[in-house]
Amino acid sequence: MIERFLKQTTFSSVDDYKENLHFIIPDNFNFAYDVMDVWAEEAPDKVALLWTNDNDEHIAFTFKELKMLTDKAASYFLTLGIGKGDMVMLILKRRYEFWLSMLALHKIGAVAIPATHMLTSHDIVYRNNRAGIKAIICAGEEYVLEQVRMSQAESPTLTTLVSIGPDVPEGFHDWHAEWDNVPPFKRPEHVNIKEDTMLMYFTSGTSGKPKMVAHDYLYALGHLTTGVFWHNLSSDSIHLTVADTGWGKAVWGKLYGQWFAGATVFVFDHEKFSADKLLHKIEEYRITSFCAPPTVYRFMIHEDFSKYDLSSLRYCCTAGEALNPAVYNKFFELTGIRLMEGFGQTETTMTLGTMPWMEPKPGSMGMPNPQYHIDLLRQDGTSCEDGEKGEIVILTGERTEKSLNTDNGSVSGHVSQSSVEFKSLKKPVGLFKEYYRDDALTDKVWHDGVYHTGDVAWRDEDGYYWFVGRTDDVIKSSGYRIGPFEVESALMTHPAVVECAITGVPDDIRGMVVKATVVLRDDWKDKAGDLLIKELQEHVKRETAPYKYPRIIEFVDELPKTISGKIRRVEIREKDKR
Repeated sequence: MIERFLKQTTFSSVDDYKENLHFIIPDNFNFAYDVMDVWAEEAPDKVALLWTNDNDEHIAFTFKELKMLTDKAASYFLTLGIGKGDMVMLILKRRYEFWLSMLALHKIGAVAIPATHMLTSHDIVYRNNRAGIKAIICAGEEYVLEQVRMSQAESPTLTTLVSIGPDVPEGFHDWHAEWDNVPPFKRPEHVNIKEDTMLMYFTSGTSGKPKMVAHDYLYALGHLTTGVFWHNLSSDSIHLTVADTGWGKAVWGKLYGQWFAGATVFVFDHEKFSADKLLHKIEEYRITSFCAPPTVYRFMIHEDFSKYDLSSLRYCCTAGEALNPAVYNKFFELTGIRLMEGFGQTETTMTLGTMPWMEPKPGSMGMPNPQYHIDLLRQDGTSCEDGEKGEIVILTGERTEKSLNTDNGSVSGHVSQSSVEFKSLKKPVGLFKEYYRDDALTDKVWHDGVYHTGDVAWRDEDGYYWFVGRTDDVIKSSGYRIGPFEVESALMTHPAVVECAITGVPDDIRGMVVKATVVLRDDWKDKAGDLLIKELQEHVKRETAPYKYPRIIEFVDELPKTISGKIRRVEIREKDKR
């Protein structure tokens, strides 16, 4: 499969990958037709999707069956009046209908907008009206159905509601009762060009209102490197990524890249996360490849691994937030498997990663994925030296040989605003199109041939990148720039700490001082007080540079988070201003 889209398909080293990763770009690429339907012809009986749930229901879908079912779903959507360019929100949790819906919407050229089942009616109204959503396909559960129903009166563009069951209230189409009567699917004469919008995600809103991230049809192709190389998958892999389908990590780990490799995507449709249940599923289904955010690994390493047979597990990755070295080391001690970290955003595919031919450095995001030109920039637009903190950026403009070092994809010297015009952009495969209906925000982060990620990192002498924090989260104290992640990593090695958030508090003398908001383990909560504060401060001084220690420590029962589980440091900062 991948030989259709890459000039070279295997790599043996960092230099080989860097020099020889070249995409073959089809004229009008559509993942559903050009990958999934091709697999249905070439490997019809290969299991593509292996689905199970808390009730031990089990369904295995072959590539041939997925083609048949996605054709059927596409025909069903057409009968509902959903067509090319229509905005369709999917609130499907981990139900297998999510995968049928995604591929079916690709087949008719409609725009898929995955969303989490935790949204309130207010959240849904905001999304409906910002995106002009026409249809919502949702899980037939009381909470979800009620929130969707309540949103309809304030959502003038919303005309079609579909429930996949088990409940189907009045006003909702019944997917499973209706779709058996649809006519045979006929591929529309014109589905898409590669620049059309295929998929949109609302960001999780860690620092403000959710943004609408629009992706074109080549976004799916950009994830080839995610699944085939970063996840190190092949056709005999059974891969599990822990992610709700409402978030971008689902298509990172449960759809595009994995099926480029011809792997089996394993889905555990659980209602409440349990590390014990997850480990039993890995054992029962002989999972070979696993990816999860560091939070999941933090829960897993507290289980008794002697209870599980994890001998099938060969490869493990992590992304979604920065990985604390303590978690890496403990997981390696328990399993002998090295965690391969990756980095990207809702706006991108994997931009930095630890590939199979690389030696992982615990806590490092790895090296740039060569489908992007990555650099670290100072605030004045010049490139950082090794060891210096700067913003991670993606270079997208045409540059003269003098201003672009094509050997390593980094900018030498000052990036002047006149050196690159916006019209000269060449968008990398996998980078988003725009923030939908928000030109001002798009131009703010992507101008003069540079996309600004808003994330700060530093690069070591071997070319590995190390996460520091969001640009808004970096603390400037007494002339030092302190990243929250490095202090959080130090605190997390203390046995009292479950999780923590580092923020800056204004200070008349130092400008800002470091504050730690800490959640303690249950058996430490009765020790919360001045003595423990002093102990944690001294611990951080031993673990990292002493100037980074938190001068203020507050103990709390929980940290403020987005509905996707990311810590909202901005909320802590706002509270401290009051």
